[in-house]
Amino acid sequence: MRTARPRHYLMCRPTHFDVVYSINPWMDPRKPVDTPLAIAQWEQLREVYLSLGHTVDTIDPLPGLPDMVFAANGATVVDGRALVARFRNTERVDEGPAYHDWLRAHGFPELRTAEFVNEGEGDYLITGDWLLAGTGFRSDPRSHAEAQEFFGRPVISLTLIDPNYYHLDTALAVLNENTIAYYPGAFSPGSRAVLQRLFPDALVATDADAAVFGLNATSDGYNVVLPHNATDLAAKLSTRGFNPVGVDLSELLKAGGSVKCCTLELRSAG
Repeated sequence: MRTARPRHYLMCRPTHFDVVYSINPWMDPRKPVDTPLAIAQWEQLREVYLSLGHTVDTIDPLPGLPDMVFAANGATVVDGRALVARFRNTERVDEGPAYHDWLRAHGFPELRTAEFVNEGEGDYLITGDWLLAGTGFRSDPRSHAEAQEFFGRPVISLTLIDPNYYHLDTALAVLNENTIAYYPGAFSPGSRAVLQRLFPDALVATDADAAVFGLNATSDGYNVVLPHNATDLAAKLSTRGFNPVGVDLSELLKAGGSVKCCTLELRSAG
């Protein structure tokens, strides 16, 4: 039996969403963006979370920061402690202070901004007592040791090698404390070997499901919210006792983001 546990999420409405620069292979400023559609799709995701019994807080979007909707990148929050992001690309640098100020104002006094480039839950995912930490395109590998010292949890370093999957949360989803789903083609041979050793029962995503960001998903231990067109992965989740909940975030995918990118989990102490 899978058990759902209520979660506390932070999201940012895509009021200023647009693609006006390119910092990953998904972004093409020449392609038109429908901001009202992006807002409607984001609202659907928020409603899904509320219907599943989760708490959703929101941070005010700031003009000139079109990627601020991708709240997962703003920080990593574990046991009430927050390590705020330090972005690699200048286009996103100002998002870090905005998330720092929000967390400080909303009951997270134990926080600091990362010394090394660290793009929050984009590259840091929690499973059991471990922090799975991505590097290769965004987060500096030195940030892994920094996170281990700050959170007091062992960090498992994983190297991404496909630029289409530039953050860990685009290629790996944590389903519960002991179970993950991932796309092997996104990882270096050594990292694939580590994942096989740690998670021999992991769900393996197809090329097609990875390409629609099917692994950019959130899970409460039972309900797994993921892109609706990741059909093979949804079927595998059902077979393993999870409840897949499909949503359409196709407009946000134009900037290289989907369900998990829009969702920062706020984990309190205890």
